[in-house]
Amino acid sequence: MVPRGRLIIIGGKEDKSETDSEMEDVNHGFIPKEILKLIIESKDDRIEVITTARSDPEDMKKTYTDTFKGLGYTNFGFLYITDKADEESLQRIEDAETVFFSGGDQSKICNVLKKSKIIEQIHKKYLNEKDFTIAGTSAGAMCLSSIMISDAVNGEAMVGYDLELDEGLGFLDCIIDTHFVHRGRFGRLAHANILHPELLGIGLGQDTSLIIEQGKIATCKGSGMVMIINSKQVKQTNVETVKKGCPVYAENLKIDILTEGCKINLVTRKIEVPEFNN
Repeated sequence: MVPRGRLIIIGGKEDKSETDSEMEDVNHGFIPKEILKLIIESKDDRIEVITTARSDPEDMKKTYTDTFKGLGYTNFGFLYITDKADEESLQRIEDAETVFFSGGDQSKICNVLKKSKIIEQIHKKYLNEKDFTIAGTSAGAMCLSSIMISDAVNGEAMVGYDLELDEGLGFLDCIIDTHFVHRGRFGRLAHANILHPELLGIGLGQDTSLIIEQGKIATCKGSGMVMIINSKQVKQTNVETVKKGCPVYAENLKIDILTEGCKINLVTRKIEVPEFNN
């Protein structure tokens, strides 16, 4: 079934109130709060921010409250789900036009929500409601994929047994990583993708997002870049036989780089480049 809703996955460090944006100084295409302006169609639409990933949800709530008010958003709330969802939480999700997953710990989000009726409800709305949006930033984006990086060592080389993968929330058949350039995460996403060549690896830069419609048409927005890793045509690799602590190699790994306005079909893997980027 083709989803009627849309996904917005954000690489983290999106411009927010009371935060110093490094992007403003280093990225020519920086536009203040460009990413968060995309998460709803109307300023009166209901946003529910799921803060389960955070150990300090109150601090995060203040930041997003200030940001949303500054953008003129009038209808938002915060849900910290720790166990089975109560009827009030389920009703709030039902009434929302956007569900936004904050950053923090992606494993914590999955461990809690995979046991909750809320995730079933969000899936149903995403499949059936045209005006429904699921958005996530940082860990809140990573958890939306089918396979999720739960832990990894960011080293100079991909090393055997330094990567832990888990089942994500399953909104997108891919593997997502965030803060991708700034935190040097190419190796860990490439490693995960080589292990799962049937999936694309999506490396999201900071203050950068993909808006995904119909479950497959993704448009890059923001001041940074998105790297797409495709290991489907890898010819030689030792990823399945490498010993613990030894480096992984791969031949013919494909990399695509998307910037503002570029589109990719996540099924056919074809890319369209906007005229203004030529």
